[in-house]
Amino acid sequence: MGNAVYNVLFLCTGNSARSIMAEAVMNRLGRPRFHAFSAGSHPAGTVNPFAIEQLQRLKLPVEDLRSKSWDEFALAGAPRFHFVFTVCDNAAKETCPIWPGQPMTAHWGVEDPALVEGSDEKKRQAFRNAITTLRRRIELFVSLPLEKLDKLALQRRLREIGTA
Repeated sequence: MGNAVYNVLFLCTGNSARSIMAEAVMNRLGRPRFHAFSAGSHPAGTVNPFAIEQLQRLKLPVEDLRSKSWDEFALAGAPRFHFVFTVCDNAAKETCPIWPGQPMTAHWGVEDPALVEGSDEKKRQAFRNAITTLRRRIELFVSLPLEKLDKLALQRRLREIGTA
C-alpha cells in the first residue's frame, strides 16, 4: 500500500455524532496519510451540538462538518475509499451502497451518545466516552504498518480494533 493517501469513510445512520467525530479525529491523527469522510444512511441534517462541543474541546476544526447522506459518496466523481467503517449497529445491518474499488470494511460499533437522556452533564459524559473510544481505535488504526500487512492480516486487525 506504500506511501499513498488512504481515503476512509465512517458510516452511521444519522451522521450527526459518532461518524462526524470519527471523521474529525481521523483527519487530525491520520494526516497526512489518511483523509476521512463521514456519512449516514438517514442523515439527521445537523451535527449534534454535543459532538461539536467535544471536538472543540480537543481543538479540532468543526467548520466544514455537516450531516450528509452516503448517497453522495456513491456518485460519479466521489472519492474512492480504501477503508469503510460502520460506527453504529444500525448502519452495520443496512445494505450499503457498493463502493468502487472494494474497500476494506469493519464494524467499529460505539454506543449512540445522542440517545442518552437526562442532564446536559450526563449527555456530555456520553459524548466524551464515545469520542474517547473512537480516538483510541483511530490511534490503533493509523499506527498499523499497512504496507507490511497482507489483506487477510489487515482485515483481522481492523476487526480487532473494533472490539478495542
